[in-house]
Amino acid sequence: MDRTDPDEVTTRSRKMALRRQLLTKRNNIDPPERDATASPLRDVVLGLPEIQMAGTVAAYVSVGSEPDTRGLIYALWKRGTYVLLPLLRADDDLDWASYEGPDSLGPGPRGLLEPTEPPRGVTAITSADLVIVPALAVDRGGMRLGRGGGSYDRALARVGAAIPTIALIYDDELLEEVPAGPLDQPVRMAAQPGQGITRLR
Repeated sequence: MDRTDPDEVTTRSRKMALRRQLLTKRNNIDPPERDATASPLRDVVLGLPEIQMAGTVAAYVSVGSEPDTRGLIYALWKRGTYVLLPLLRADDDLDWASYEGPDSLGPGPRGLLEPTEPPRGVTAITSADLVIVPALAVDRGGMRLGRGGGSYDRALARVGAAIPTIALIYDDELLEEVPAGPLDQPVRMAAQPGQGITRLR
């Protein structure tokens, strides 16, 4: 007997449709235009009081059409912040390891760049004073749309309620509503290269 919740099926379908739409739009951004957003986005995030006080920051290495994070990660590391980066596990959960400069990255699964330092376990993210996550879109209530694997929702579920969490998006990706299910985890801020920081409900 099929016990699938019809609301869950509808939410999943809406997510898939929106994900396709956003990925198509991102993939059509000219590389020079995409590159031009990297420095403003880096500066927006580095200007946050919360990040200036953070001893440990969990972040990620951007891939493909994502807003570029490599300059941001490097800048945090250069000023003495301890930076944790994810390692994608076979079960789609995220392990974490330290970033020790550009030479400490190597190829990972699915075209990802990952830290080559020893893994610290899935709970290492709980030591972060601030967490930066990828998103295809975020809504005004803080719900984020990811790639669909659930990796970051699992990671965010381990983060304390008082810890600032920030999704990096392009300027047209802060939406009024993103379809969300019961396991989806909200973020507290969205960072955009032109619009700056938006604190979410």
